[in-house]
Order: sequence, then C-alpha cells, then structure tokens
Amino acid sequence: MTRSAPSRLKIAKIGVDAPFTDLEIGPSGALNPPPADDTNLVGWHAAGVSPGETGTAVVAGHLDTATAPAVFARLGELAAGDTFQVERQDGSTAVFRVDSVESFDKDDFPNDRVYEDTPRALVRLITCAGAYDRTARDYTENLVVFAHLEPLD
Repeated sequence: MTRSAPSRLKIAKIGVDAPFTDLEIGPSGALNPPPADDTNLVGWHAAGVSPGETGTAVVAGHLDTATAPAVFARLGELAAGDTFQVERQDGSTAVFRVDSVESFDKDDFPNDRVYEDTPRALVRLITCAGAYDRTARDYTENLVVFAHLEPLD
C-alpha cells in the first residue's frame, strides 16, 4: 500500500472504533501520547510510516485516564491470530493480523524490536501496562501488540 494517513482504528474483538490524531517525538526521544482529555482517540507517529505502508507504523492510545477507562483499556485481550482494521484517508482499509502481545518494563523497552526497520508492512499498537507508580504518575510497563498487514485480495 502507498502512504496514506490513517483515519480510524477498528478492533471489533475489544470494541474499539476510534479516530486518529497526529503524534510527534517529544524531547525525551519517546513518542508523545495522545491528549488525555479524549478517551476514544488513538495517535500515530505522523512523521513515520503510515499503517499499511512498508515499514513499521506506530499507534499509541491510553489505557485509562484519571476518571475512566480509555481506548486501549482492553488491548491486552488481543491474541495471536486476531485481526483489526485501519481505515485510511485514501479510502482504503488495511487489515492487520496480530503476531504477539507482549509487556515490557518501561526501563527495558525494546526500541529496536518495536521500531523495527523492515521491508514488510507492520504495525505496533502501544499502551501502558503493569502497576501504576503514584510517585512517577505513570505505569511501569508498556503493552505492545505486534501485527503484520494481511495480503490484499
């Protein structure tokens, strides 16, 4: 698939039907999360690969907010073999199949694996996981869904 910005993420198994917003890399070198005031919003690294394009696209969403579950509250329920869709602004739909779902300590995050340079069309869905550290005001882990583009019919 050629480059096209994503417009909606649909994951039927966990009830996700969410619009996208553009995200940037922050001063720390990590991808900034989507705004916390919209619990049904996912973000993509707009300067990177678009979902469906060759390479690894990154999609981030919140697990929860201070007051409610958020878009990726049930992301950990996905399993290898599950599928999800990314509707794109060019009118096409990219269908992805989950390869694995894994949690990583934020202090030992596998950047090379998550942001893999590849000749395939891959996507990573990322959210927080693990215990909530009240001092740091953040979760201790990240949950990553590794998925690949299904062949087009």
